[in-house]
Amino acid sequence: MESTDLDVKPYGTVLVKAKEIMDFLFTYPTPPTLAEISTGLSASKPTTLKILTTMDMLGLVRRDEQTKQYYLGTQLIAYAQKAIDSFDIAGIAQPYLHELRDATGETINLGIVRNEQIILIDKLESPTSIKLQSTIGGGMHMYSSAMGKAVLATYTPEHLAAYLNTHPLTPVTPHTLVEDEALRINLAHIRQTGVSKDNEENETEVFCLGATLQKNGRLYGAFSISTPKYRLPKARQAKFEKLLLATQTAIQAAL
Repeated sequence: MESTDLDVKPYGTVLVKAKEIMDFLFTYPTPPTLAEISTGLSASKPTTLKILTTMDMLGLVRRDEQTKQYYLGTQLIAYAQKAIDSFDIAGIAQPYLHELRDATGETINLGIVRNEQIILIDKLESPTSIKLQSTIGGGMHMYSSAMGKAVLATYTPEHLAAYLNTHPLTPVTPHTLVEDEALRINLAHIRQTGVSKDNEENETEVFCLGATLQKNGRLYGAFSISTPKYRLPKARQAKFEKLLLATQTAIQAAL
């Protein structure tokens, strides 16, 4: 009898633990020590040390001998670049996103959906000195980001209900929408206009405009314009919305 997806079990608990360690290093605010990693993952120090030592040998993590802190390894840089290159959407969208960045003078982001999160796969920085917090490879909540809300607006009622049942709307900033009904109203407006807005909901003092990239019923990802809020008066916002939708049309035609 053939197994189904529901029957599949992870093979190798050490691989799962190694992934948990990399996730911990990625999200921890400072490079952690062995004690901080083992405590954070509720794992014993000896087991955690064995896995870390092997990962260090493979270049997946590195240990500072002076501070005893652990960092993600440089070997991951090559893997990350290869993974990004494998997404056709990044290569196809990039020239259009460059044009959008040059036309707006603001930061342009490209993301895909993985495990009900937006994963940033490309970021074209604004030529100004202001840098925003998002990093390539990092994840963002669907409900608080412009790209994420653009995607949520495409969900069926059943899919959206399932998402809301499993993803509490925890505030990311004081401006995050944390009531289901408020988010539903927001998503209905996005469906009408085709443009999503993150008004300081994911990062304070930052305003983002987003749109999806779809073709023939397939969702490829989403992109957004991010700018400090003080640089986006109403007239400029209206101009950016037109540029966003024109870029969406151009990329989708190229898919």
